[in-house]
Amino acid sequence: MIRPVLVLSLITTLHAGVGIDLEAFGTSLGGWKAKGSSACDYDLSGSGYRTYKPELTPTPDGGVFASVRIDHRRGWLASDDHAVLEVTIDKNGSIISAQSNLALQGRTISSEVIRTGGSIGGGVPGVGAAVKVGADLTADLSSKLLREKVVEPGRVSFPSAVRHNYNLLFQAIRTTTDPAPQAAAEKPAAADAPAPAPSPAPEPAKPAPTAAKLELKGIGQVQEIKK
Repeated sequence: MIRPVLVLSLITTLHAGVGIDLEAFGTSLGGWKAKGSSACDYDLSGSGYRTYKPELTPTPDGGVFASVRIDHRRGWLASDDHAVLEVTIDKNGSIISAQSNLALQGRTISSEVIRTGGSIGGGVPGVGAAVKVGADLTADLSSKLLREKVVEPGRVSFPSAVRHNYNLLFQAIRTTTDPAPQAAAEKPAAADAPAPAPSPAPEPAKPAPTAAKLELKGIGQVQEIKK
């Protein structure tokens, strides 16, 4: 009896991955040149801002969660304002949701969680959804900031700085395909197959016949030939 043998082979399958190109993101903001190459300093609408390298965390579904700190640089005699932009990206590189909050000297202004599939995001597919999320995020922050009667130019334009970072972060999203081995079993050979009958052993070779013996007798004698 021949027992079935399970043979495992490696089959290459492709798993989609997503990430953020930090170098591309930093370059779009002017380069990671501040705070020991961990932040970018730049100007928007006449005010100075600073963006730190995003903190990236993988999500359970294979996507990535990005948290970006943004500072409003108010000068030497004033304390900086701070903002945090949080963006969730799925495994296909599409933005699922975004949220931000501003900290202005003890006052905190938080946006709603803007989702692409919800009523706020409008369910617009692809790039259109990302654009809609960014616009809704900025509008929500700006309206709440207006209710706080904030008039300082750099603070008024803080939501626009958040939107600027959101747009550049979206452009830095990268999707990749990584080969991952997966074991697959081949079909086992048929069991209980009868073994082939052994071939008969060859017969031993017969010795070749010896040559006939030839006897010669003297002249006048009868010659006998023996075989």
